[in-house]
Amino acid sequence: MFVNKENVNILTSLLIEHGVKRAVVCPGSRNAPIVHNLNECGSIECYPVTDERSAGFYALGMSLADDTPVVVCVTSGTALLNLSPAVAEATYQHHGLIIISADRPTAWIGQLDGQTLHQPGAFGCFVSKSVNLPEPHDDIERWHCKRLVNEALTAVATDGRMSVHINVPISEPLFEFGVEELPIVPKMKFIKPMLDAQTFRCCVLSRMVAAKRPMLVVGQINRNMDEIEETLKIIGKHVAVLSEPLSSRTQRLADLALKSIDNAASYLPDFLLYVGDTIVSKRLKQFLRNTGIPEVWAVSEDGEVHDTFMCQTGVIKGSPIETLSTLSYYLGKATNDSLPSGRDYAKRWNMLMDEICERTWNYEPRYSQMAAVKEFEHSLSKIDYKWEVHYANSNAIRLACIYAKHHVWCNRGVNGIEGSLSTAAGFSVANKQSVIFCVIGDLSFFYDQNALWNTNLQGNLRIILLNNSCGGIFYSLKGLRDSSAFDGLVTARHNTDAKGICTQNDIGHLSARNMEELRLGLATLMTTTSKRPILLEIFTDAEEDKRVISDFMKYIGNEGK
Repeated sequence: MFVNKENVNILTSLLIEHGVKRAVVCPGSRNAPIVHNLNECGSIECYPVTDERSAGFYALGMSLADDTPVVVCVTSGTALLNLSPAVAEATYQHHGLIIISADRPTAWIGQLDGQTLHQPGAFGCFVSKSVNLPEPHDDIERWHCKRLVNEALTAVATDGRMSVHINVPISEPLFEFGVEELPIVPKMKFIKPMLDAQTFRCCVLSRMVAAKRPMLVVGQINRNMDEIEETLKIIGKHVAVLSEPLSSRTQRLADLALKSIDNAASYLPDFLLYVGDTIVSKRLKQFLRNTGIPEVWAVSEDGEVHDTFMCQTGVIKGSPIETLSTLSYYLGKATNDSLPSGRDYAKRWNMLMDEICERTWNYEPRYSQMAAVKEFEHSLSKIDYKWEVHYANSNAIRLACIYAKHHVWCNRGVNGIEGSLSTAAGFSVANKQSVIFCVIGDLSFFYDQNALWNTNLQGNLRIILLNNSCGGIFYSLKGLRDSSAFDGLVTARHNTDAKGICTQNDIGHLSARNMEELRLGLATLMTTTSKRPILLEIFTDAEEDKRVISDFMKYIGNEGK
């Protein structure tokens, strides 16, 4: 039986019609009718998460695992506002969430009634569509309600795949469940535009082929990795390809390559195509910014101008995968006479990056966070089960960009440290066929510890906590240590460990304080069978972490000069 609320029943019916399979639901009385319907319909699996801040990122993790939009349902009031960081992150990753908020009747908003605030439009520019459903009393209001839901559920799958917000006012009584069947509501169909291959060929490919130093920069791409990897292999034979583990499984180490060269100007491209979202490397951005590259094109899912390198000359609206597939198709079919004239330029970059990869893996860092990530990544090559790896922001993702030889998941839409553990946890719930590793720093972990307060978690979630008792990345920022606020306020220095948190949430806890314990801990973490998650806490010293990275960068910069 379904709730006696027509707008809720219309919403439920259309969620099913649009193929929504998962919903993260948060506790509350005003949204209970919606949660009841989601649970009752039989087509949508519900996952309870109490902390709304965590719930949004749980849904993002599930969306990444399934490559489909996921619902987050919250009650009225400030519960909705707690979703803001996750909504923004999902939007900038082009994996938009479907936010469904219950609300009080419009007449009571702003009248000092409990849990009331102005909810429609609460997420501003972070959503592509925000609708406020009527409580239908006649056919016109019924049609209006159906149309608004269809508009929102169509928008989340198109135009850059941004998040959408559906606000649902519900009058009392709330808990009457007397409707036997959901209404039949037609889904509004939408045909996505395809990349105009002919225009792409004329405007972009022809110029790339004519260039003497053509370059492709690939930012974060969170789906279809097999297809992407095949295209990059073909493209990389003819064009210099710079990418990171967030977009590719091939280790290119462009950031370290730039650190090692004397004459950076000689490596600059005369044609650049930028595909995908953000890149981690600040050095690469600085290398390409405002350098007078004659032609710079970017592919954007939302069609907006994102002039990352300050010299953009053209924008293509389309998906990164479509673009890379089209580019590799033409380069693969081209004759020798029509291939890019810049193949020597591509070979030069490839040789440099291969050399840097060899130097990097031959370097043995002392016990530190750097050594921990190298040991972990080396151990991954020895395991024979399916796995995926999430890295949190800050130092963790930068170490991944040095050592990861596989695709890496990371919240690089907005780059915040919040929600990294919840995203990995949500991913592990949606992908039970794989072991999901999450490598995370201490501030990010303790901020998001409620990610572990969840009954859905199983033994396929494994956490590597890099704990140096502060925000270690701040040690690398030149001049910051001169501030009197550095230790006490900026780095958030602490003496906290994760053992108590693990105990209260039934999470296995391991620890390491030296290389021997690190190797033993990794072996246990990666081979033990468990019905609950396991965490390995690696304790290091922030000053030593900084020295180890500094020594490594000197080694990369001075080797062979």
